[in-house]
Amino acid sequence: MRIDGLQYANWSENIFRQMREGGVDAVHVTIAYHENFRETVLNFERWNRWLEQYPDLIMKGLNAADIDRARDSGRTAIFFGFQNPSPIEDDIGLVEIVHTLGARFMQLTYNNQSLLATGCYEEEDSGITRMGRQVIKEMNRVGLVIDMSHSGDRSTIEAAELSERPIAITHANPHDWQPALRNKPHEVIEAVTRRGGMLGFSLYPHHLKDKSDCTLESFCHMIAETGARYGFEHIGIGSDLCQDQPDSVVEWMRVGRWSKEIDYGEGSASAPGFPPMPTWFQDNRDFINIERGLGNAGLSAEQVAGVMGGNWYRFFAENFGARS
Repeated sequence: MRIDGLQYANWSENIFRQMREGGVDAVHVTIAYHENFRETVLNFERWNRWLEQYPDLIMKGLNAADIDRARDSGRTAIFFGFQNPSPIEDDIGLVEIVHTLGARFMQLTYNNQSLLATGCYEEEDSGITRMGRQVIKEMNRVGLVIDMSHSGDRSTIEAAELSERPIAITHANPHDWQPALRNKPHEVIEAVTRRGGMLGFSLYPHHLKDKSDCTLESFCHMIAETGARYGFEHIGIGSDLCQDQPDSVVEWMRVGRWSKEIDYGEGSASAPGFPPMPTWFQDNRDFINIERGLGNAGLSAEQVAGVMGGNWYRFFAENFGARS
């Protein structure tokens, strides 16, 4: 089983076919960065058209059992998520609405301060806000997973402590392996994993040691060390693959409508677009390289199976359902 905890590709029939060639059974796809509710509904509509156009390649995923159905029919299950709470605007009632529409993950913030929490680019992290506490409760109730991939450290720890259900960091790496602003220090990973949460390892070059030149051996050794430290059952892949996206999309991701200036984030002013991916992970057909690399790094067959998809499957099964 192969499950990717996060992608934001420029979706096309070519990519859907590569998913099948790569044996990818499920992918959590981002359908909102800074969109409001109505704009996010338009993104749901766009995905509905793709699901209708390519029914032999992809299907909508709402629960873990849909992954089994996708595997049995030779398709990839698509699970929707938001990298910002902007789709719920300032209305807690929209949490249930977006879950009903099919959303299964929502970040409490994307880099900046939101109505719910503090982003990792802010100088001061004031933690979870009053509204954030209420939204966490509602997300727990309906089965919308809390994602803290772009959040500040205090906010992430508080979210893990406040949530009655496990939370996720769908796409990031340990800060002590690569000190990128978006990567997570020990105390954050520990707070998430010891409460049953998940860490998905990112392949976005700015999050990798040596960036685009990161070796497969270095990446897999990092996974092996992280699993040994926090428990192999709490880790998976969240590739953050942005395949075929034009550089203009980076501007939308980082800037949205909140600034008139270009925010280069963890990139550089001289290279504001997408950095080249490592040679060993160019698209969905390359998950086999990670699988083999993990075996070479000393993981058991059971541990490799967990990292490649089994752990996400269990997490989906336990956390996408509503609670009364």
